Amino acid sequence: MQDERAIPILVAVLEDGDQETIVRHEAGEALGAIGSQTVLPVLETYLKSEIPEISETCQLAIERIKWLNSAEYESGPMSDNPFSSVDPAPPSSHESIAEAEQKLLDENVSLFERYRAMFALRNVNTDSSALALTKGLSCSSALFRHEIAYVLGQMQNRVTVPALIKQLANKDEEGMVRHECAEALGSIAEKNCLEALKDFLRDSERVVRESCEVALDMFEYENSSEFQYADGLNKVTDTI
Repeated sequence: MQDERAIPILVAVLEDGDQETIVRHEAGEALGAIGSQTVLPVLETYLKSEIPEISETCQLAIERIKWLNSAEYESGPMSDNPFSSVDPAPPSSHESIAEAEQKLLDENVSLFERYRAMFALRNVNTDSSALALTKGLSCSSALFRHEIAYVLGQMQNRVTVPALIKQLANKDEEGMVRHECAEALGSIAEKNCLEALKDFLRDSERVVRESCEVALDMFEYENSSEFQYADGLNKVTDTI
C-alpha cells in the first residue's frame, strides 16, 4: 500500500523484541517499501541485530530507500514488473540469465545486488530463469532463501515444484522459508503440490501448519470453476 500513515506502527513492530522474527521482518520490509527517508535512523539501529533476518531486512530496506533517491532511479523507469508487486529491490538490467544466476549465487556480492539479480530472473519468467532461481534455495541466508521461495510462488512454474517440496520437507530449514515454500506450492497448484501440502498439515511448526492450510485453500481456488471463469474473463478483457 505504501501509505506513510503506517510508519509509526510498523516501527513499533520492528522494535518489539517479543514479536516473532517473521513479523518484524515484514515490518522492516514494509518500511523499505514505503520508502520514506525519515525511517533511515530506525533501520540503521538494527543493522547490527543479533538476528540475521532482521539485520539483513533492514540492510535491504536502507538500500532500497537510497536507491529511490539515486541518479539511477531519477534517470527513468526500470524494466516492467509483470507481477505488479512492490519489491525490496529493483531488478538488475542488461544481464543474461547466466550472468544474473552467477550474481544471485555469489555470496561475496552485496545482498541488495543479489536481490536485484533475483527479481531480474523472476521478470524473465522462463523455465531456465525459474530453475536458476531454485539454486538460491541452497544459499546461506534464510532471508534470501525465503525470498527465492516467494518469487517462485509468483512465477507459478511447475518446473520448480520438486525443489519447493524438498525445501518444505526439510525439518532443519527455517520456518519462514518453509512457509514461503508451502504458499508457493499452493500457488502453482499441481497435483503433487496437493499431496506435499497435506503431509505437513500437522507439522511441529505453527507457521508451517498454517501456511499449508492457506496453501490448500489457494490450491482449491486456483483449480476452481470460479478461478477458471475469472481467468478466462481477464483474457477476454485483455483483448478488448
